[in-house]
Amino acid sequence: MTRKDAFVAAGIAAGGLLMGAALAAEARRSRRAIELDGQAALVTGGSRGLGLLIARELGRLGARVVLMARDQAELDRAERTLRAEGLEVSIVAGDVSRPEDARRAVETTVARHGAIDILVNNAGIITVGPLEHATLADFEEAMAVHFWGPLHTIQAAVPYMKRQGGGRIANISSVGGKLGVPHLVPYCASKFALAGLSSAITPELAHDNIGVTTVCPGLMRTGSPFNARFKGRHREEFAWFAVADSLPLLSTSGRHAAAQIVDALRHGDAELVITWAAKLSAVAAALMPNTVALALQAASELLPGPEPSAGGERRTGWQSLGSWVPAPLMRLAEQAALENNETHGRTRRERPASA
Repeated sequence: MTRKDAFVAAGIAAGGLLMGAALAAEARRSRRAIELDGQAALVTGGSRGLGLLIARELGRLGARVVLMARDQAELDRAERTLRAEGLEVSIVAGDVSRPEDARRAVETTVARHGAIDILVNNAGIITVGPLEHATLADFEEAMAVHFWGPLHTIQAAVPYMKRQGGGRIANISSVGGKLGVPHLVPYCASKFALAGLSSAITPELAHDNIGVTTVCPGLMRTGSPFNARFKGRHREEFAWFAVADSLPLLSTSGRHAAAQIVDALRHGDAELVITWAAKLSAVAAALMPNTVALALQAASELLPGPEPSAGGERRTGWQSLGSWVPAPLMRLAEQAALENNETHGRTRRERPASA
């Protein structure tokens, strides 16, 4: 055999091994799959945005869904919407950052359906602005919702899941839980904490047939920028954030993201990163951290600077709309807000609030 023939044979053998490994992995994934019909699912932050979309996807596949959120009016609208679509859904009002509320949501799910088979920790908040305007309260709030909240619901749900013989948990972190993004410091810090918690409990809970999926989405068109909070030059902060969230090349539709999340949860995948941009960013951050740090530094220079007067005040996206942002760049974000219960009753572009 010539050297060339040996290289060709080695290449064929290596390709065969890789294909075999891929087929074996897919077979194992298929064996882990569960049917969602009749499963009892609790979705935190389920009244709007991504949580509402996940709840709809679970319900479409036959799950009996309980939505948890803080705002009763939003929960009522979400329940009416999903019930009108023929889905089995109920609601429980509460704040996941309070242990007693998290425990009550889990216990309510068990009382209504006799089990808690699925837990989706989706509740989230986001404050956008320069580090100069970030307060200790901003960090505490982000940690309370993104880290302590999921921990509270997990601690409440796991004993039931163990007694049932298993369950599935999806923790919605972010690509901001894999690399730090300027002007999102409290958000990223808390999402890193959630990703670490989720990854660490995965192997331990696997012994009890409880699958844990860490979800790290990139930008998604769910309508969430309008209910985010903005500090500093809030109109400029809202503009870059909402426009990036609306661009098809950078973001994915909320429906597509929800379908991916439910599929990963159903198969017990350990991790899911959503959007090509998020995957590329996560790989680059792991392999070339110094290069990524320089790129993020350059991006930071392009973002709005601090606001010397009243920069510490938080404004919603609705309060930060500016007429100078071209309407076509916002169209997809506004459409998503209307579709996903993010409008608080608003059905058209509002006049910008006073600065």
